[in-house]
Amino acid sequence: MKLGYNTNGLAHHEPLQSLQLLADVGYESVAITIDHNFLNPFSELRHSQLEQVATFLNEHEFGSVIESGARFLLDPNIKHAPTLLDPDDSRAQRRTGYLKYCIDVAATLNSCCVSMWSGAKPAGETFPESLDRLARNLKPVLQHAEDRGVDIGFEPEPGMLIDTTGRFERLLHLIDSPRLKMTMDIGHLFCLNEVPIFGYIEKWKDRMVNVHIEDMVAGVHEHLMFGEGQIHFPPIIESLVGVGYAGGLHVELSRHGHDAAVAVHKSFEFLKPIIEDAQSSRNPD
Repeated sequence: MKLGYNTNGLAHHEPLQSLQLLADVGYESVAITIDHNFLNPFSELRHSQLEQVATFLNEHEFGSVIESGARFLLDPNIKHAPTLLDPDDSRAQRRTGYLKYCIDVAATLNSCCVSMWSGAKPAGETFPESLDRLARNLKPVLQHAEDRGVDIGFEPEPGMLIDTTGRFERLLHLIDSPRLKMTMDIGHLFCLNEVPIFGYIEKWKDRMVNVHIEDMVAGVHEHLMFGEGQIHFPPIIESLVGVGYAGGLHVELSRHGHDAAVAVHKSFEFLKPIIEDAQSSRNPD
C-alpha cells in the first residue's frame, strides 16, 4: 500500500512543483486530477507536460491513478457537468470523450486506474431510468478501457446516483466488466453509514483498485483534516493491510488547497505511523 495525495488539493501549485512537494514529504503515490492546470486535454502543452510527468513518476518510482473529478473543466457554469447521466446525448458524449482521454493518459503513465463517478440523477427521472442511461453510456468507456488495458475505479459519491456501495452493486447487475473496479472513499462510507468500514473493505477487497481517505462527520459530506471528524482510522488501515490491498491510499482534501503545503505535511504525519504500525503488526520481525 502506497500513501499518496490527490492533486485536487494542490490546485494552486504548478504540476511538477506539486509532485516534488509530495516526493519531498515522503509520499509514494499521486492521484492526478486532470484539470485546467494539470494535463488539460484542451491545452497545447498537454503532450509535453505528459512527458514531464511520466519522467518524474518513473524517476521517483511513484505510483499513480488518474482522477476525473475536475469541477469546471467541461462546463464553466455547472460544477461537474456534463456527466454520463446528462439527458442531452451530445453533452454526455463530452464526458465520454473526457474519460477516454483520462484512460489514454493512464495508459501512458502506467497508472493503476481511472477513477470516476456517476453524476447526480437528473430531475424528473426515476432511479431505474437513470441507472439504465448510466449503464448504456458507460459501455463505450469500458470498451476503451479494455482496449487500452486500464482499470476503471468507480467511486460511490454522496449526492450522486451511485452514492453507496449497495447502489454500485445494482449497477454491476446491468453492466459488468473485468475492468470495472471500485474506488473506495473511506469518508463516504462513514458519511452514509456504511459501517463498520472494515466489513466493506473485506466485501470489496477483490474489486478495490483505489482508496481515498480523509476525516468526516457522519451524515455530512465535507472532507476534513484528520482529527477534525469522527473517524477512527487504525482499524481501517489494519483492515486494508489485512486484505492485502497494495494500491494507493490517496488523501483527498480538495478544499485545503489554500493551505496545501501544511495539509500535505499534516496528513502524512498523521497517516504514516498508523500504516507502519498496521504493517508491523501484520508482519512482526
